[in-house]
Amino acid sequence: MKIKIAQMGLGPIGLATARLAATRSWAEVVAGIDLDPAKAGGDLGVLAGDPALAGRPVFRTLEECWKRRRVDLVLHTAVSRFVDALPALEQCAVRGVSVVSSCEELLFPAWREPRRAASLDRLCRCHGARIVGTGVNPGFVMEVLPLCLTGVCRAVRAIHVQRVVDASTRRGPLQLKIGSGLAPAEFERRFRAGESGHAGLQESLALLAHGLGWELTRVQETGRAVVADRDLQTAHVRVRRGQTCGLHQRAEGRCKGKLRLTLDLKMYLGAPDPHDACQIEGDPPLDLRLEGGVAGDPATVAALVNAAPRPMAAAPGLRLMSELAVPCLA
Repeated sequence: MKIKIAQMGLGPIGLATARLAATRSWAEVVAGIDLDPAKAGGDLGVLAGDPALAGRPVFRTLEECWKRRRVDLVLHTAVSRFVDALPALEQCAVRGVSVVSSCEELLFPAWREPRRAASLDRLCRCHGARIVGTGVNPGFVMEVLPLCLTGVCRAVRAIHVQRVVDASTRRGPLQLKIGSGLAPAEFERRFRAGESGHAGLQESLALLAHGLGWELTRVQETGRAVVADRDLQTAHVRVRRGQTCGLHQRAEGRCKGKLRLTLDLKMYLGAPDPHDACQIEGDPPLDLRLEGGVAGDPATVAALVNAAPRPMAAAPGLRLMSELAVPCLA
């Protein structure tokens, strides 16, 4: 039987996710959900520009959707913070509706919110729902892929991952999130306040450590502005020389004083030599480099849709990507 899906969050990523899900033989997209009153009450096919989604209504909440369209799974592309996603996730869990989400902190929610994560896990188990966070980063490049690589190692001493992204190729909201156009000092103030920067880097670190059975005794994360050395213009932002054009963010994880994990992210407008790389200090040592890197926006959409059938086959609960079947085309 087809999985009945509602797409929650109808921004650029959400609409692209709905379009891709509509092409899958195992999926039936039955509705859209978005709090924006300009979208609620509309037609998902019109919003997505896809005749395959024509006639699918858009609701403001899952509760409204549930009265007219019962669903098995929600594809959730709305927020980055676990606490912000929690009300919608709880609405899904109490109805036994499973969720695959791009919420970055949902990759390993117990890292920042152990009590809330445990409560949501109990709710899922009680009502038969499965909830998992995934994507490209976090969700694949900086933790799931390295974990898979360790499957051919006899021993692992440390893992180092680097990601360089030319943010000028990415969507507008992301270009703003990384501080484009801000004064460097203002970006760094917002980063310290949790208002700017890449969300989920510590969660990637936590999932890596969890998958390897390592106990992190110290985690350190830093974020610095990358300053434009010339005027820059994209379809979404204008940056003058001396303003922030992106970020250099890094997280380190230590176990009993030893540096075991490093995640290094450079994401800025016009970044040269974009790539993803991973080095495993182990037996045997491994050194992987993906030239050009994994294309963030289309790959995020693919990661969400390809992951959708996997939690449906898992035990109810708040699941981790490391607990599900290896990601692959679905």
